[in-house]
Amino acid sequence: MQTLTERPMILVVDDEPHLRNSLSSILDLHGYASSTAEGGRSALQALEDHEFELILLDLGMPDIDGHKVMERISAEQRDTCVIVISGDISIDSAISALRYGACDYLKKPYDTNELMLKISNALTRRRLEKENKLINQHLKESERWYRYMVNNSPDFIYTLDAEGYITFCNDRIESLLGYDKNTVIGKHFSALIYPEDIEISQHVIKERRTDGRTINNVEIRIPHGAEPNLLTLEFSSFGIYEDNTPGQPSEYKGTYGVARDITERKKASELIMYQAYHDLLTGLANRNLFRDHLELAIAQARRFQHKLALMFLDLDRFKHVNDTLGHTVGDLLLIEVAGRLKNCLREGDTLARQGGDEFTLLLSHIDSQENVISAADKIIKEFSAPFYINGHELYVPMSIGISLYPDNGETIDALIKNADIAMYDSKAKGRNRYQMYTPNMNASFDQRFSLEIQMRKALERNEFQIVYQPQIHVGTGMISGIESLVRWASPLLGYLLPLKFIPLAEETGLIVPISEFILESTFKQTQLWHQSGLLPPRIAINISFRHLEQESFVDYISNLLSLYELSGSMFEMEINETTLLNEGNHIVEKLHALTEMGIKIALDDFGTGYSSMNYLKKFPIGTIKIDQSFMPKFVGDSDNESIVTAICSLAKNLKLNLIAEGVELAEQYHLLHTLDCNEAQGYLFCKPLSGQEITELLLTKSSLLPRH
Repeated sequence: MQTLTERPMILVVDDEPHLRNSLSSILDLHGYASSTAEGGRSALQALEDHEFELILLDLGMPDIDGHKVMERISAEQRDTCVIVISGDISIDSAISALRYGACDYLKKPYDTNELMLKISNALTRRRLEKENKLINQHLKESERWYRYMVNNSPDFIYTLDAEGYITFCNDRIESLLGYDKNTVIGKHFSALIYPEDIEISQHVIKERRTDGRTINNVEIRIPHGAEPNLLTLEFSSFGIYEDNTPGQPSEYKGTYGVARDITERKKASELIMYQAYHDLLTGLANRNLFRDHLELAIAQARRFQHKLALMFLDLDRFKHVNDTLGHTVGDLLLIEVAGRLKNCLREGDTLARQGGDEFTLLLSHIDSQENVISAADKIIKEFSAPFYINGHELYVPMSIGISLYPDNGETIDALIKNADIAMYDSKAKGRNRYQMYTPNMNASFDQRFSLEIQMRKALERNEFQIVYQPQIHVGTGMISGIESLVRWASPLLGYLLPLKFIPLAEETGLIVPISEFILESTFKQTQLWHQSGLLPPRIAINISFRHLEQESFVDYISNLLSLYELSGSMFEMEINETTLLNEGNHIVEKLHALTEMGIKIALDDFGTGYSSMNYLKKFPIGTIKIDQSFMPKFVGDSDNESIVTAICSLAKNLKLNLIAEGVELAEQYHLLHTLDCNEAQGYLFCKPLSGQEITELLLTKSSLLPRH
């Protein structure tokens, strides 16, 4: 199709050659492009092949006359304009031509100026019609797209008249609010609003202003149709005015507004806010919200000169529950604990979960210390009753530390720290009790904190040492294995046995790097014995549960074996009952993976728990070790002797190797020999020695049985 800026093309149709050529020359002189046709038939063919802006058409032609040409143009709705140039001077002929669709009529002979004027007028009129048609087409297209966008908008769009009645709303009202669009038109906007929000909506939905003072993004609640649930919509609107006489104020006609559904965003925001300030497991306040409440309570206590109390609460034996029954039971227990603590609250108190099994309680206003003691007694009594979780009867008493404002601190951190110190003091004095903070408690707390710091430095300074204690065959006294043991030679604290620092290492996570030091040192020493031909039958190494539960533990052991070119069959890994009872970290799979490397598994401290026997078949246990706590009263104590006898019988029936630890007296050894205990370990045979000393002992290849 030709554009409006192209040179117009004119078709000259006449059966007389000199007239055709004359017209074509005139058109060319005036800057028009032209084409000629010798009759009606060739004119119609030309129209098939090209588009023409204008046709100069003779009526009287021998093949197909001009009237029939115009009939075809009309029937085929060709986009062109026709000026008839005819020798017929009758008025009827002109009228007939105009009826057939000609836009003008010119008689032969014609005046050239008149002809050019008619051509110019026809083309101008045609151009204006095209422009008007194009404008109307664009307007219709714009209107169509506008209606499409408005009705398919995710937002609710509306207009109100000056009184607040709805004059327009888009289709979104049906899917969003549940209303039929046709029933809403003509209603007052307040009919859609939640009653409590009508007052604020008067200034938002019915906005009269148009400048920067208009209210935007204001939240208003709207009921969802006949359903009871509420939606939250964010409204923005502005006034509509009609311009009047210059100098006169514009007349307010109504309001145009847009409302966006932010219900889900609002819920998500509220959920995020809730999660930021609450513990998701128990629903209690978290430490952030607790600190906010404590800060406000301190400000009020300072202003009104009254006291407040802060309790730091910690469950006793919770770790044991988690280790033995799993984290699912542990989580259910924490939920029940939170519920039981809520029953002990006064109105205005704040209970929070600090993390793990630790809770804090803010008593925002107390008259005396007796009020705090009464609340603590109530909690202690409440937790004396058992919890029933998944068929388990659980006793988890509470240890409580208490600090007072302003006696024990005037800041958030001071009150929390001192209550925490008092709680640890409570645990140290027997648990299941409360303890008021006193300044002298700082010493023991500082000792524990200092020990942790020194332990971290010890790793950096290589202060840990490995010693080795032989395990002997009870019948022959020959070395059947060697257990590697860790010691801490601290320049500040002296020579420390594991009991002094391993529990704290377990608690702080430092046990993992310590365990890695033990393993790597032992593997290195084993390589030296192997290369010297002095390798004992078995090297035993204690493995911490915290280390074993590391995802990369099995790969770590495999890499050590490759690095030192050792066989897994040279080693025995000792684990305790806590490790067996915690099945939440794929411990079974890891132990089986170790045995596939040839490593043997021993169960340490056997007899101190209550579930070990149930796990001996499930786990790849090859050795059990009688805990050394049975040895001091083994001889002469019928109860202890019965327990050890039962363990020996169990090991024999299950075909498990049995080692007795802590053997220090000959009488203990003889009784173990009588009970067919396989191996023994203790000071009676040999104290722990350095790697060099054990090497010298291995060279002697002598029996370590005590002399009579």
